[in-house]
Amino acid sequence: MTVGYDLVLDEIPEQAKVLDLGCGDGSLLVMLQEKKKVKGFGVEISEEGVSLCVEKGLYCYQADIDDGLSDYKDNSFDYVILNQTIQNTKRPDYVINEVLRIGKKAIISFPNFAYISTRSYLMFKGTMPVNELLPYEWYESPNIHLLTISDMKKMAVAFEFKILEEKNFSYTKKGKSKLVKCFPNLLAQYGFFVIEKMDQ
Repeated sequence: MTVGYDLVLDEIPEQAKVLDLGCGDGSLLVMLQEKKKVKGFGVEISEEGVSLCVEKGLYCYQADIDDGLSDYKDNSFDYVILNQTIQNTKRPDYVINEVLRIGKKAIISFPNFAYISTRSYLMFKGTMPVNELLPYEWYESPNIHLLTISDMKKMAVAFEFKILEEKNFSYTKKGKSKLVKCFPNLLAQYGFFVIEKMDQ
């Protein structure tokens, strides 16, 4: 199971209308359709990802989510998912505002750059970390806006959206998400937030 999929699955209700932004090969949408009978849609920037989604029988639209959401009407979806995607966007502030416009709720999951091993790597080696959490050299990384769990909380205040749930987690060797409730900004590998507009 890919990072955070089990938490997303727990969060999404049966037969919800779902948009997965940066859906990759569509594996999360397939799982949601099989287990939760959702009405699923995807947006993916790569041709290869879109082709893989289409092969799986998914509806997938090729677009850059930094400028590809204006076609969707307000409150078009019950849930919009940004699973390991927000850090790849050029304008995360714009993307989150658009996500909260088109979705009643949003799920945002991302690598926590304040995780203890990442901090230690940076402190002792003095170079950008390359590890399971951030598996790219800095010059080839798709992660262009690194953030922490605390950053997401600050953003909620600045952009006036409501955090409904936090399920910050680390990934076990057995492929499961283990929730981290104590000092998550330090001890959780990943942030996981369920959010909605303040006036929802």
